[in-house]
Amino acid sequence: MPEVSVEKALRDRLTRYFTLTGKALEKVRPAPPGRSFLRKGADDVLAMARSYYEDAKHFEQEEDLPRALAAVTYAHGWIDAGVRLGLLDGGDDDQTFTQYS
Repeated sequence: MPEVSVEKALRDRLTRYFTLTGKALEKVRPAPPGRSFLRKGADDVLAMARSYYEDAKHFEQEEDLPRALAAVTYAHGWIDAGVRLGLLDGGDDDQTFTQYS
């Protein structure tokens, strides 16, 4: 069995998460109406996800792959939590988001 370097494994996983999370960020929208009390929470969750995604890109450019992977997975975690709680609308996409049911 061929050996896979740690760097290659990190890069492969990073590519996978950048693709998945980028797709999620394009698709997801705040679920509560604009004047709803919950809209601020939805906007905050989405802002956190976008911030972590941008941090991940920065860390990747700096060749800090472990931090890049951590940041992009945090970004997706924020999105998944928002969708699961109903703050964000991800449609019926069970491949990109963790749905409640």
